[in-house]
Amino acid sequence: MSHLSSAFSFTRLRAQIIKEVLSILRDPRSRMVVFVPPLLQLLVFAFAATLEVRNVDIAVHNQDAGRWSHELVTRLDRAEFINQIHHVANNQELRSLIDRSKVIAALDIPMDFSRAIAAGDSGQVQVLIDGRRSNSGQITVSYLSAIAAEVGAQINPEIMPAAPLVVRNWFNPNLIYRWFIVPGLSGILALFSALLITSLSIARERELGTFDQLLVSPTSTPEIIISKSLPALAIGTMLGLMMIAAAIVLFQIPFSGSFWLLLMSLVLFILSVVGIGLMISAISATQQQAILGGFAIGVPAVLMSGFATPVENMPTLLQWLAQAIPLTHFLIIVQGSFLKALPLGDILASLWPLAIIALVSLTMATVFVRERLQ
Repeated sequence: MSHLSSAFSFTRLRAQIIKEVLSILRDPRSRMVVFVPPLLQLLVFAFAATLEVRNVDIAVHNQDAGRWSHELVTRLDRAEFINQIHHVANNQELRSLIDRSKVIAALDIPMDFSRAIAAGDSGQVQVLIDGRRSNSGQITVSYLSAIAAEVGAQINPEIMPAAPLVVRNWFNPNLIYRWFIVPGLSGILALFSALLITSLSIARERELGTFDQLLVSPTSTPEIIISKSLPALAIGTMLGLMMIAAAIVLFQIPFSGSFWLLLMSLVLFILSVVGIGLMISAISATQQQAILGGFAIGVPAVLMSGFATPVENMPTLLQWLAQAIPLTHFLIIVQGSFLKALPLGDILASLWPLAIIALVSLTMATVFVRERLQ
């Protein structure tokens, strides 16, 4: 074919890039995918995606009329994470509230609770947790345990250590969850934006019929790859910077690292995602297939990247697969740049895998596109 033997032309490349930018901006579907969701999702997910437990209801079956059960219930009533305490008269009602998901936890205080404490024993309280909400249930148990420990310390101050531990949380002193999640969200949303832009590029031309014109044009494969990559790289980088700026300005998250190192990392990250998106686009016959392919790759990438659960907790095979995901390495850089001024050596340790992933993905994208053009 003529386009395979043609020399590289900057004039044709410039025309291809302009055409690609205009096709993205003119297509309503592409504009909707590119510009609207990422910023809205950042605002929504920053508040919705949280592992904190707040405004939960619990049930209490208090069979004891003594002082210490009253003290325990009073402290529960003052706890900020509890929205409402349901006082029940029997165990059947207690279990019914959990069965109907009305409460996340239930406390059954026995009738000899205060008497046992007065006799020098440790009072026993049964806690029932809704296992269908396992993560929230475990966090609720830790909150309830802290309240019970406070009551125990009031009952017997001697159990408190002479030199109590003083906990200091580095990098996030007040354990503000958005300080952790918003930088990660900027990487995730930039991933999906760049992935969908490039996934739609070739598939859109094939669906509109303009891809056939490339078969008879003098355009070479490298020109096609570059013309499809540069607009997506520019838009993805711009969106990433906008979300990083929103994290600093809107959410007041301290940025203590190097902006230029983060920018270099963002460009490499988007470039590696662009290569993956071009592979998806090359094998997709329609834009619908390209969108589905983008989500089929993007969702597992987020789950395995270490955003929600540590990579070290995964099976060994998944840990190896996680190293091939660009988001895994970029999350280390972006979260470290915000909260702990990640040293240059640590950034380079995550940069070189991004560079390798970008090189491999763009090379494979070139092979896929060349096969489609033949």
